[in-house]
Amino acid sequence: MKEVNTNSKTRLITLTGVMAALTVIFTAYIFHIPVGINGGYVHFGDTIIYLAAVLLPTPYAMAVGAIGGGIADLLTAPMWTVATVIIKMLIVLPFTSKKSSLLSKRNIVAPIISFFISATGYYIAEAILFGTKTAIFSAFTGSLVQSGGSALFFYIAAIAFEGASIKKTIFQV
Repeated sequence: MKEVNTNSKTRLITLTGVMAALTVIFTAYIFHIPVGINGGYVHFGDTIIYLAAVLLPTPYAMAVGAIGGGIADLLTAPMWTVATVIIKMLIVLPFTSKKSSLLSKRNIVAPIISFFISATGYYIAEAILFGTKTAIFSAFTGSLVQSGGSALFFYIAAIAFEGASIKKTIFQV
């Protein structure tokens, strides 16, 4: 029988909770910029989700996105909560945490793929909530600004974390 390292599990669960909380803060409160008339807003919470995706195993990173994004929407724009929980889980899938480098080739391209996942998901949600006539413009422009800003901050943070050997430090037992 395989022995489970409880220290490692505890560390993963703790990091998931901390990153979910940071996602709430960076989504709902820090740089929270309302856009349009549909209750949407631009934020940098996706930066934290992207960092979770390169630091944590995929299921934990998905939990960060779902919990952090979901709670933030419950606090600020509840009509988006269900869509956000689904979309924020999906935007971690292009990333990998299996490389030693946070900025592997895959993780450099991943925010671009995540933009398309996010924009498409919010387009579908917006079409359901408000109709299709305005959905495509507002969903893609809002997602472009949000995803672009989050990608930029992700690259900056990943470079800083890489220089500080955060991944090795966090998971060193």
